[in-house]
Amino acid sequence: MTPKIQILAVDDDVVACQLLQEVLEKEGYRVSIATSGREAIQLGQDIPFDLAIIDIRMPDIGGIEVLKALKRTNAQLPVLIVTAYSSMDTAIEAIRQGAYDYLSKPCKLEELKLTVRRALEQYQLLKENQYFRQELRGKYKFENIVGSTPAMLEVYKTVARVVNSRATVLIQGESGTGKELIARAIHFNGPRAERPFVAVDCASLAESLLESELFGHVRGAFTGAVETKKGLFEMADGGTCFLDEVAEINPSLQVKLLRVLQEHEVRRVGGTESIPLDVRVIAATNKDLEALVQTGRFREDLFYRLNVVTIHLPPLRERQEDIPLLALHFLRKHREANQKLITHLAPETLELLSKHDWPGNVRELEHVIERAVTLTMNSCLLPEDLPPKLQQQSGSSQPSSLPTLDELEKQHIQRALRASQGNKKQAAQILGINRRSLYRMAKRHGLDLDRYRADELLA
Repeated sequence: MTPKIQILAVDDDVVACQLLQEVLEKEGYRVSIATSGREAIQLGQDIPFDLAIIDIRMPDIGGIEVLKALKRTNAQLPVLIVTAYSSMDTAIEAIRQGAYDYLSKPCKLEELKLTVRRALEQYQLLKENQYFRQELRGKYKFENIVGSTPAMLEVYKTVARVVNSRATVLIQGESGTGKELIARAIHFNGPRAERPFVAVDCASLAESLLESELFGHVRGAFTGAVETKKGLFEMADGGTCFLDEVAEINPSLQVKLLRVLQEHEVRRVGGTESIPLDVRVIAATNKDLEALVQTGRFREDLFYRLNVVTIHLPPLRERQEDIPLLALHFLRKHREANQKLITHLAPETLELLSKHDWPGNVRELEHVIERAVTLTMNSCLLPEDLPPKLQQQSGSSQPSSLPTLDELEKQHIQRALRASQGNKKQAAQILGINRRSLYRMAKRHGLDLDRYRADELLA
């Protein structure tokens, strides 16, 4: 059952308070009343109200001070100021201090009820938006970028350095390496996190549409432009615009993009007005932009505008030691989504995953793990849970070239230790064993567990 909306009515006139309570309770709200500013402030600290209606003039503490106190407890709380002594100064002050609206006594009941509904709708929208933003910040926090190889450590360091800057960032890497994940991490961990993140796939839009999508258009600019429309740059104002596959933008549009980066303003298609913008641009490409500049297919001046800070994402085949960590990360992610009780990946499964060259990179690995989690009936992922093409790898080697089972076990323990940077608990989790078994197996293979610690690896 949905809890009732809580409203606080504040007025030193007891009759007025009771009237408000009666009217609003008939609308289905739960209403608490306070006949003094002091009582209202105390109630505001004890009860999580969804809206407050406050008389501006009271003998002990005035309505504006009550408004300020309630806003200190809940900055988003919608407050309606009601008074018989209306004046422009008090109205302006109330709105300046964060009141949703200002009503004069005697106010019409229908007007009051309508204003209350609108204020509550806006409050609900704000709460949902705040929850959504917090969810996004959690989803794109740095911990969700997985990897411990030297190449990935360089990525982490660069991301950490650019998060709080306004610099344009160019992310380069093959398809599936996680370019948009890095772009979102930069946005949602920086000062623009509460503002929009607008992603544009430049390769998926036809040339005739891309300009209008990016810059907007005015009514009548072309056939079908029946109304003026904001472009994606305007929608991203105050936030970040992520231009994915930026190499696909045609030369004529590259000139206009360059202007946006230089002048920090945009002009809609068919319009004459220049609209100022505060937008951070993060671009991504799976192509060699420098080579495209040499062949004249990409403007050199635009390349230098985009290439202020460059982040190179290595393909998965160049960071194979990260595969166990990534596989475990995706296992946890998708077992929760599918409500499966899968504890680990079998060593043979990890061996198969580590052998694959992953042309689709991290995206392909995630899809493989998601498929396996969805289809398996086991408590751990076995080789038979993987797609047939990965299973076939186990029989592709010649018998003479196969390592012994003992050698495989030693190599797998070493991979797990390197992947976990010497964290014995995490290494044991990757291997699907307990720490006591890890110590016993390491001793049998003559492995020094301490030499894999993170400080040793970085030394």
